[in-house]
Amino acid sequence: MEEILVARSDRGVVTVTLNRPQAKNAITGPMWDALRRVFEEVTRRDEDRVLVITGAGGAFCSGAQLGGTMSERPHPLTDMHPVNAAALALHDVSKPTIAKVGGVAAGAGMNLALGCDLVVAGESARFSQIFSRRGLSVDFGGTWLLPRLVGMHRAKELTLFGDILSAAEAEKMGLVNRVVPDTELDAFVGGWAERLAAGPPIAMQMTKRMLAASFSLSLSEALHWEAVAQSLNFGTEDTREGIVAFLQKRAPAFRGR
Repeated sequence: MEEILVARSDRGVVTVTLNRPQAKNAITGPMWDALRRVFEEVTRRDEDRVLVITGAGGAFCSGAQLGGTMSERPHPLTDMHPVNAAALALHDVSKPTIAKVGGVAAGAGMNLALGCDLVVAGESARFSQIFSRRGLSVDFGGTWLLPRLVGMHRAKELTLFGDILSAAEAEKMGLVNRVVPDTELDAFVGGWAERLAAGPPIAMQMTKRMLAASFSLSLSEALHWEAVAQSLNFGTEDTREGIVAFLQKRAPAFRGR
């Protein structure tokens, strides 16, 4: 669909661009379904190594579209299944994910960014859990993500007030990994994506799964799954390649097998 652009590089970097610049890339009902399908496809395709999510026209995403087609539905804001399905599909993407945030990231748009593994923002980016200012509760996983990222009291402050944060403030809170000049955003994210695409896919996927599960595991359980993962790694060609490359003092060539 024209509102969701998907581009794939020959190095395995998949870039998904929200393409409704006239509405600051607000997401419509059909777009939630399209995003879910793309996220599921990236997980399935071995040749896809990294997912980058961004927005067109100087904005990341202003959240869900509250007018237009959604207002024509009888109860537009109570049917949350497409939103929840997209949020779960993003969480379940097995490959590394990067949010490239330029301009506004508000409401579900902010949580779309926070749902990625890494968040890189241009210096003019702005973030807001704007829901309460629209008479809404938090969605797209924000109630799960925010306490894990910034703690419960800070999460309550962000959601109950819905204030707008600068990129620098978001970085200080730990919501953003890096803030870079707007003119360097594309190059910086491109560099990170290339580095991740060159990494060992199997090992990184297992690391992602273990980190995602870590809040519900005891230390002994976490250690158990780390041992299982390492046992699996030592049976792969990538781990053998990594060790040989280290001994030969060269960069490894990981192939995902």
